[in-house]
Amino acid sequence: MSDDSITPATQLRVGRLTKAHGLKGAIKLELFTDDPGRRFVPGAVFTLQVPTSSPWHGKTIELVELRWYNQHAVGFFKGVPDREAAETLAKAILWIDQDSAEQTDEEDAWYDHQLVGLAVVRDGVQIGTLTRLEHLPAQDLLIVKTANGEVMIPFVKAIVPSVDVTAGIITITPPPGLLEELPDEPDTDETDAVEPAADPESPEQAATPTPDGQGA
Repeated sequence: MSDDSITPATQLRVGRLTKAHGLKGAIKLELFTDDPGRRFVPGAVFTLQVPTSSPWHGKTIELVELRWYNQHAVGFFKGVPDREAAETLAKAILWIDQDSAEQTDEEDAWYDHQLVGLAVVRDGVQIGTLTRLEHLPAQDLLIVKTANGEVMIPFVKAIVPSVDVTAGIITITPPPGLLEELPDEPDTDETDAVEPAADPESPEQAATPTPDGQGA
C-alpha cells in the first residue's frame, strides 16, 4: 500500500530511486529536475514516499554523493551501506522541502497545488478539471473530473505534452480508448463464408467434349 499523504503542498518531487547499483549501497536515480547540481548536493535531505510496509516509511534520507555512470545518475546515501539495504529503497520517490511562494524555473517541475484545478484540454476543447495527482512508483497519474466521472491519465510527455500554469491549461493527447470506450469490432464467423453455388450455365461447368464432338 502506498502512502500518498506524506507530501504537503510545500514539497517538490525531484527524483525516484529505481534499483540498486553495485555492492556498496549505490542506487540508480530517475531525476525530475533540470538542476541536479543544485538539488542533489552532499548533505541534501529528502523526504521518502514509500509504501507503509517499508522500513523507510516516515523517514528521510541524506545524500552522501551523486555520481554518473554511463550517463545514469547514481546516488550514495547515509545509512545505506550495501546492496541489500539499497534494494529496500527501490521505487522510493524523493521530495524536498521548499517555500511554496518560490517560483521554480525548472522544466516539468511543479507543485501539486499549482496543477490542481487547471482545465484539462484535448483538441482545443476542455474535457475536465484536474482534481488531484497520484504519485505511484511506476508513474504519476492525473485524476481528471469529467462529465462522465473521474478518469486517470498517465502524467507522461507523450500523453501530456504541455502544462501552462499561467494560462491554467493542461493539454493532453490521449490514445484512443483512454477517455472513452472503443466500439466493438464486428465478429467474423468463418461459417458464414459459404462458397457460391455452382452455375450450371458457367463455361467452367460445361461438359468436356469427346473426340467425336459429343458431350461426355
